[in-house]
Amino acid sequence: MQRAMRLLECVAEHAYGAPAKQLARETGLALPTAYHLLRTLVHENYLRREKGLFFLGEAAERLAGSGAEQKRRGAVVDALARCRDAIGVPVYYALYRDGEIDIMCVSDSPDIPAVEEWADFRETGHAHAIGQCLLSQLDEEARRDHLDRYPVQAVTPYTVRDGHSLLKRLERVRRMAPVTERQEYALGTVCAAIPITIGTVAATMAISLPSNQAERLLPAVQRLQNEMGRLLGSLAISISI
Repeated sequence: MQRAMRLLECVAEHAYGAPAKQLARETGLALPTAYHLLRTLVHENYLRREKGLFFLGEAAERLAGSGAEQKRRGAVVDALARCRDAIGVPVYYALYRDGEIDIMCVSDSPDIPAVEEWADFRETGHAHAIGQCLLSQLDEEARRDHLDRYPVQAVTPYTVRDGHSLLKRLERVRRMAPVTERQEYALGTVCAAIPITIGTVAATMAISLPSNQAERLLPAVQRLQNEMGRLLGSLAISISI
């Protein structure tokens, strides 16, 4: 296994391919051993052979792509964790794509737990700050389409009453202004979400706090806004995930 990995790594260093003899020499393998491993790797599609030269195959490229995706996800997770620790609140990152609310990452800790998803976030976008913030970034047709698929329903006694009231509320949201909600999704919790402009994709970062700490919400939002500039690079790459 280790010898095969050495061959793969060696091939990866040669963008224009390399012959077996060169690969054997550079990896320190006996030529018969190198030939045997190269044939096996070609058979398994980790390598391909063209005119006596070896190149990375489809299977190896899929592995490389998976590794790059994990690295991008890791960058987002690390960025949110730094933000969480700096502000002292749970931090959420979400997108609206393909007609759905997609919670990309949640960063919390035992001391500052995130809101429990007791009702599907995708179906209750009208009730939480993340959903309201994302919907406020859509055009009217897209908003109505979403609400046709996920009608407004009472989640708590504080939830917006109906679709018409929600649409009116969303129309009043100022561009790039934070969206707040108080106990509309979960009793005892207040939340705020900030819209993010990443190309044409609607995105948001959000925070939550126990309602008995509601006075911390707006100062925490201001700190989140101050952190945004350092976070955008990491968040932008997540669009391709």
